[in-house]
Amino acid sequence: MAARPLTQEVSAPPLVQQARKALDTVFDPELDEPITDLGFVRSIDVDADRRLTVRLRLPTSFCSPNFAYLMASDAKDALAALPGVEAVTVLLDDHHDSDLINRGLAADADYRGTFGAEAEESLDELRLIFRRKAHTAAMERVLTSLLRQDPALTEEKLHEVVLGDLPDMATTHALLRRRAALGLGVAPSDLVLVDEHGHPWPPDEIPLRLRFARSVRVSIDGNAHFCRGLLRTRYPESAADQSPRAVDATDPTCVPSPSKERVS
Repeated sequence: MAARPLTQEVSAPPLVQQARKALDTVFDPELDEPITDLGFVRSIDVDADRRLTVRLRLPTSFCSPNFAYLMASDAKDALAALPGVEAVTVLLDDHHDSDLINRGLAADADYRGTFGAEAEESLDELRLIFRRKAHTAAMERVLTSLLRQDPALTEEKLHEVVLGDLPDMATTHALLRRRAALGLGVAPSDLVLVDEHGHPWPPDEIPLRLRFARSVRVSIDGNAHFCRGLLRTRYPESAADQSPRAVDATDPTCVPSPSKERVS
């Protein structure tokens, strides 16, 4: 069966649709978005023996190899967990390390086994760094929205805000997911303003720390917009595979991205 572009998945076999849902759980570590929403999944193919082949594409040929490997490896793991799948092949197209990464994935050589001495960090260490950044950005996003909605609320009072005070909206759900990924509490009575270890921010440090958190969030959002644009420039057909950014609907400072019709 020929490779199937994502824009043709409406009538795709059930296994292809399941693969798409599995790939929805794979995130770009730096941009903190699913690779499916970003348009990084180029095609999903299944043959008569229920063997899956997925091709990935990135905004440039020189995207960081460790990020590229992490996404490709996570994609293979997510697909291999699907029931009834006989084999999974994940291929990264048009990257300067495509051959090396694809060989490593095919051999299940892991990150250090693929890159050898060049692999200074493990994938787990890399994931942790970006999970912490994602948590910081998600925390700032919900609290900035809260400050806008309540003029009586000041930055100094944010140390009293608990998860149960947050509105039931996408940004709150995103924060809860990121806290769970770090092993932080998600009970309604848990404080919102905590560091990556769950320690509350000192009240007198909140304004300074919040400015730093805002810079992290702006950097992530800006990189996401930039990479989406680069991908559309490199692969014009990818515009149809990109989803609107979830945070754009709640943050008036964000510039909307081209929309696409999702395949469920």
